Amino acid sequence: MSRRDEITGKGPLSGNKRSHALNHSRRVWNANLQTVRIKTGKTTSKRIKVSTRTLKTLKKQNKVA
Repeated sequence: MSRRDEITGKGPLSGNKRSHALNHSRRVWNANLQTVRIKTGKTTSKRIKVSTRTLKTLKKQNKVA
């Protein structure tokens, strides 16, 4: 299962971890994913993974079950 938002496709970002001595190593910033139920019809719903930014938009549009 990938760490990706199922609506927007937002996924992990990569870059360097830097210390005070400017040493560097690769690291990954994962998206803040939450599992929610969204309304797909009047009586049906579906469970998906979305980022918190997408969740805020879904709540504003009243799509979260």
